[in-house]
Amino acid sequence: MIGVAVDGIGAVRLAELCGDVRGGRGPAYRTLTDAVRVLVGDGRLPSGTRLPAERALAAQLRVSRVTVTRAYRDLREDGWADARQGSGTWVRLPDGRSRVDGVWAPGPARGGVLDLAHAAPAAPDGLSRLVGRATERLEAELAGHGYAPGGLPALRERIADRFSARGVPTDPDRIVVTGGALHAVHLAVAELTGAGDRVLVEHPTYPAALDLLADAGARPVPVAVERDAAEVALPRAARQTAARAAYLMADFQNPTGRFLDDDARARLLPRLARQGAVAIVDETFAELDLDGAAGPVLPCAAHAPAEDGVVTVGGLSKIAWGGLRVGWIRTGREPAARVRRRLARSQIAPPVLEQLVAVEVLDALEEIRAERVGRLRARRDHLVARLADELPGWRCTVPGGGLALWCDLGAPVSTALAAVAPRHGLTLAPGPRFGAGHAFDDRLRVPFTHPEPVLTEAVRRLRRAADDVAGPAAAADPARAEILV
Repeated sequence: MIGVAVDGIGAVRLAELCGDVRGGRGPAYRTLTDAVRVLVGDGRLPSGTRLPAERALAAQLRVSRVTVTRAYRDLREDGWADARQGSGTWVRLPDGRSRVDGVWAPGPARGGVLDLAHAAPAAPDGLSRLVGRATERLEAELAGHGYAPGGLPALRERIADRFSARGVPTDPDRIVVTGGALHAVHLAVAELTGAGDRVLVEHPTYPAALDLLADAGARPVPVAVERDAAEVALPRAARQTAARAAYLMADFQNPTGRFLDDDARARLLPRLARQGAVAIVDETFAELDLDGAAGPVLPCAAHAPAEDGVVTVGGLSKIAWGGLRVGWIRTGREPAARVRRRLARSQIAPPVLEQLVAVEVLDALEEIRAERVGRLRARRDHLVARLADELPGWRCTVPGGGLALWCDLGAPVSTALAAVAPRHGLTLAPGPRFGAGHAFDDRLRVPFTHPEPVLTEAVRRLRRAADDVAGPAAAADPARAEILV
């Protein structure tokens, strides 16, 4: 959604998002149609956005006006666009599509369709038992009014204890409980920035964070951390842009899986602080070290030169369950007090029962983590093996943690794959959804959150979708390449 206006999108911007529609194996109009459908479906082109005039878009794409006319016609016939004489053409979600389409969150499961767009594991086996325990705890809370701005004391204590155990002494006054990690990011951005302020983001990064920044009126500054070390690239960009904040993931970054060791963190945080940029560190994947190779590392907050120089956010959606909407912020005492006031004005207080479940989850965290990590490790290795068999031309560095592989497809076909995927019973998130413009169309994030038999079938469908995009000549190509470990 970066740079997309709700009322209309210019020809230059749409051409940038669509990429080179002339480079596909099929007709250019079909490539353009598919690209627009993907943009609408994943939210980068919100429903109701007016498309540019055909002549202007044709000029930017360097295709004939007939190509754009045909694409617009097909979009209307398939229910992805409407038109009215004198008003132009605007995109829409087809009838029957979920209302959450265009939002970075899994929609309702559709029969037989495998979701490889989102990395959202099912709940661990013992969660229902923990919910039962939390319900028993609820009895003691019912005699009170039920409001605890900033979070129940018992939950804040456990979150603070977890930080202390990881090497960052923390008291509960520095913790604010939120409605999930993304809500925590939202509150941090609102506290630290205003409309028009620049915020550094790793490139690629988490799509919902890009959407959040756009909605807040902040100006995301993409920093290519795959080409340069994060501890060098981010502070340099902060100096050049006067960014107010930097959103980053040091633990198994989403989507790349990159992990920053202690030395890198010790260099990064002071450098950002010297440039006046507060680090918003997303620790959503911090508990998902699958190999133990990372070893004990200190949270980024341990390396901050001042207690308010880092805002750490986290949550239980990945280590436990996405339906448990409990997250948190750790920061300095004064910033935490301001965030609690901001939270109270919009929510008053988080829901009590969910917080009690979170207390039980944190009390059982080591047991839950052992189960989660063991299953994810097996699924990751299974997915790597199946991709090597079915799609040997794809390459990826196997991450030491997290929830997904970041695959190099060898060609800019990610958007095309996402467009044909529904025909093969798949939902995919194209690589450009994780960045700005049309970057990463040669990449695809493939989560390993499903059980092994489902992953086997998902890779078979991926292969059929890839063959569909490549065409018969490429499907017969026996060239193979190794997956990089």
